[in-house]
Amino acid sequence: MERSILREYAEAFIIAVIFLRFTQIFILQTFYIPSGSMEKTLLVGDHLFVNRFIYGPAPTGLEKGTLPSRDVQRGDIVVFRSPENPNIDVVKRCVGIPGDTVDVRAKQLYINGKAVQDSSYAIHGDPTTWPELSFSDQGRRRDNFGPETVPPGHYFCMGDNRDYSYDSRFWGMLPRHLIKGRALFIYWSNGGPTDDGEWRGLGAQLEQLRRTATGFFTNTRWERTFRLIR
Repeated sequence: MERSILREYAEAFIIAVIFLRFTQIFILQTFYIPSGSMEKTLLVGDHLFVNRFIYGPAPTGLEKGTLPSRDVQRGDIVVFRSPENPNIDVVKRCVGIPGDTVDVRAKQLYINGKAVQDSSYAIHGDPTTWPELSFSDQGRRRDNFGPETVPPGHYFCMGDNRDYSYDSRFWGMLPRHLIKGRALFIYWSNGGPTDDGEWRGLGAQLEQLRRTATGFFTNTRWERTFRLIR
């Protein structure tokens, strides 16, 4: 009898682990913001849920019209594997979809020849505007890019903190297969010290957990909890 109960608990635990793993791989994934490239839409220390289901294969047959699956759209905030280091996840805003012509002139973004009105989310923290003919390649590409056409199966992504974002202006178009999902909502925002994702040993990890736990109530940005990401 006792063995039967233990077996039932073990089976329930295994099923729960499999379900959680399935959910993380195919439906929802957690992600946290380690840098300021998406400010002020996303702040350092924001912890997100990422919808991995939305960009699934296009539904057919009876599934068509019932499952909330679609392709990436302009304005989506997407989480993806870095084209330069696939072991790192990155979050940016998609501003160009396949077939779009992307052009940046003196920090103003143009899509298909039309100026994008993005002042509600895009910010420019550096008062300097680099000219198109500049000795600084980084500055020139930051403030003057293109025009370039987004090829099939690719996207053009930029950080909302335009002057301090390393994005498609520098590493190129984002291949579709690297996209993991769409940022859905903030479930917790930590205003205290935040882990940058680098492993510095077990002791450092335990100390980070201690600081997070002791400062949970005082460092939490409660006004950002469960905020939808747009």
